[in-house]
Amino acid sequence: MSSRRVFLLVVGFVLYLIIQVMLLKNLVLFGTAFCFLYVLYILLLPVDFKTVPAMLIAFALGLGVDLFYDTLGIHTASIVALAFVRAGWLKILTPTGGYDDDLQPSMLNMGFGWFLTYSLPLFLLHHLLFFYIENLGTNLFLPVVQKIVYSTIFVFIMSIIAQLLFYRRRRGI
Repeated sequence: MSSRRVFLLVVGFVLYLIIQVMLLKNLVLFGTAFCFLYVLYILLLPVDFKTVPAMLIAFALGLGVDLFYDTLGIHTASIVALAFVRAGWLKILTPTGGYDDDLQPSMLNMGFGWFLTYSLPLFLLHHLLFFYIENLGTNLFLPVVQKIVYSTIFVFIMSIIAQLLFYRRRRGI
């Protein structure tokens, strides 16, 4: 792994963590749509990124968010599970010619349709795990389902906006 790639991964990690805990912590629409944009960092890791390093990065990112949110490991558990599933989901979605090495699976590189198919189920998985663990043992089924659906849609829309504003079409990081 090149030093430039490592540097960009570290800078991206720090930026996503700071933006999540400083700007997006209190961004909640209508009391049900939470903005967990830090999940996008894991989704945008290069397609050739191995599962174990992705899970370790997800663990550190989730732990950082948990420290500022006081959520006792809920973010960590849900993002590590997402990092675990990510590689398998990428294999399922592999195009006919395969992926280019060091390709970032962003909307700008892969297209909107592919990114929708890739990210929406993973956002849904993250939010399903997060809100299920958060509300474990309560009988609030409908409010939990509303939080899962609305937060997934909100984060998906925010991820598209973030990519359009801050990313450019490129081969990898």
